[in-house]
Amino acid sequence: MMKRNLYAIVFLLTAQVVHAQKNPDYKQAANLICKNINASFYEPSTGLYTETNSVVNNPNKHSWLWPLCALIQGANEMEVLDPKKDYMSGVAMAIEQYYSAAPPSPAYQDYVTSERLSSRFFDDNQWIAIAYLDAYQRNKKPVYLEKAKMIYRHMVKAGLDTVSGGGLYWKEGELNSKNTCSNGPGILVALQLYKVTDEKQYLELALNLYSWTNKHLQAPDGLYYDAIKVPSLKVDQTLYTYNTGSMLQSNMLLYEVTKDKKYLDEAYRIAVAGKKHFFKGGRLPGNYWFNAVMLRGYAELYRIDHNREWIGFFQEDADRIWREERDGNNLLGRKPVKELIDQAGMLEIYARLYELMK
Repeated sequence: MMKRNLYAIVFLLTAQVVHAQKNPDYKQAANLICKNINASFYEPSTGLYTETNSVVNNPNKHSWLWPLCALIQGANEMEVLDPKKDYMSGVAMAIEQYYSAAPPSPAYQDYVTSERLSSRFFDDNQWIAIAYLDAYQRNKKPVYLEKAKMIYRHMVKAGLDTVSGGGLYWKEGELNSKNTCSNGPGILVALQLYKVTDEKQYLELALNLYSWTNKHLQAPDGLYYDAIKVPSLKVDQTLYTYNTGSMLQSNMLLYEVTKDKKYLDEAYRIAVAGKKHFFKGGRLPGNYWFNAVMLRGYAELYRIDHNREWIGFFQEDADRIWREERDGNNLLGRKPVKELIDQAGMLEIYARLYELMK
């Protein structure tokens, strides 16, 4: 019997060691991803990034802006972990190469300005503003606040009207779609600006956008549809994790600034519905960065009630990705060609999980 028990103990200890080897140390994983991004996607001669790690598979010479929207937030989370290190300035300098002064107001276009004129998307700009405002609340560097205000002015001037009762368009100059992915982060930009300036105009816009989005794009269970078409008002009922995340986080920030419990109650309703709908078979949907945005909302809820349920399923998915969707060069993604946005999305997830779990 004693020998059998000894074998059982050895088996359990061995299993624990093997499990520890397979699952990542989140901070180590984040540092490794940073290193790999610089090695496989960064171009030192221009200060820009490529879309993938394969020259023949890149749609352009350099990355679209969208992956940098993910990378700048991941860089911010790395500075949360290591405040003495500078992760953001290099990415911010790359983003400046997408700056466009075109009327009606300055903003960032979706491709490198020196290479061609291109479109400007409100959500691309908003994700950047969110990361900059997160950074500003940490380090009070004026440039981050100035850039965020620039983006706010652009989204109001070029993206907001009274068609369909209000709401922000998705793409400048194309007045045919108002999306949760432009209104959810629009609410967050306004709320973050309100937090740092205490100017009522920001809270007023946030509440207006919040009301409009709930009226036109919220599903009965609390999740959010993708878009409403203009002028038909037909709703695209596709559900994405990042729309759940931005609106969950919006409720949490509204609860923080107003102390009105209705926003916390609504956050719980969205959180329950989000986990039920998106977490199936031990995994989240395959877009890592969309899931990173959803984690932001759950992280805000976790900081209030410390309920591990809100974080545990993100850990399970992140551990699975590290075991199953990582190649021999420690690049992440299910396809042979690896994408910058996937590396950036997982950078944010691992950095956030480390900070939440420490």
